[in-house]
Amino acid sequence: EAFKIGVLIQEMREQQNMTQEQLAQKVGTTKSYISRIENDASDIRLSTLLRIVQEGLGGHLKLSLTP
Repeated sequence: EAFKIGVLIQEMREQQNMTQEQLAQKVGTTKSYISRIENDASDIRLSTLLRIVQEGLGGHLKLSLTP
């Protein structure tokens, strides 16, 4: 698969020298949930993804669809 959101989250978190626990605390979830997302073992809701990217990592999320 060309697009793995979990890998992107993990890379961004590591660039900020943040642990899974720290990210989880910032967004109000658990370390195990962050781990499952990063390992593509859990589906993620768009609202949760937005919280992780914006509040947890200080980033912006862009989505695009093409036919």
